[in-house]
Amino acid sequence: MRPSTIAIDGPAASGKSTIGYHLSRYLAYLYLDTGVLYRAVTWAALDRHIAIEDEAAITELADNLHIDVVPPTEADGRQYTVSVEGRDVTWDIRTPEVDAAVSPVSAYPGVRAALTRRMREIAALGHVVMVGRDIGTVVIPDADMKLYVVASAEERAHRRQLEMQTHGEDVEYDEVLANLQRRDQIDSHRQTAPLKAAPDAIIFDNTDLTVEEMLTRAENLVDGVEC
Repeated sequence: MRPSTIAIDGPAASGKSTIGYHLSRYLAYLYLDTGVLYRAVTWAALDRHIAIEDEAAITELADNLHIDVVPPTEADGRQYTVSVEGRDVTWDIRTPEVDAAVSPVSAYPGVRAALTRRMREIAALGHVVMVGRDIGTVVIPDADMKLYVVASAEERAHRRQLEMQTHGEDVEYDEVLANLQRRDQIDSHRQTAPLKAAPDAIIFDNTDLTVEEMLTRAENLVDGVEC
């Protein structure tokens, strides 16, 4: 039997979202990239000029912010549409400013608690592919399948730079690499729900795989062809 709940974790730009989205379409499951929830809260804090260091204010924001994640509403390469209080912020949440601030925001226990409640409500319905950084360890530790997706920092920085350039952002490779390494450090060492592989997760290293090879391997895993 194919797994009903699939948890996919890993560092930024590791390919986990690409794999998750592909599997959701392959299986006809719901897709939820949970990172967009944290990015939406971060974007809203910046937009409202709330200091990223103000944990209490950002926690209150997370508790009350109305965030919608729905299938794509525009044919511009997006995997979903993210709205905050009715405003489409799908690409706004991918800016370098949000990249630089999202890890501190996502480390706040109150923010994680608020968004984790939402994630579990979705996961309880089954037939879902959920992608993030603590899905298999905290959000749905009883998921039917857990993948921990990794790639070298250098390869991840190259991928992120290309993604940003595709959307008209002129950013230096060294800056992207430094931001990713900084985020890895914060995510892996935060006190609440640090980034790590669940003991029963399948380690999926795609550093040297093409996109096609990566997706084929993911399909084989959910079909039980590869262990």
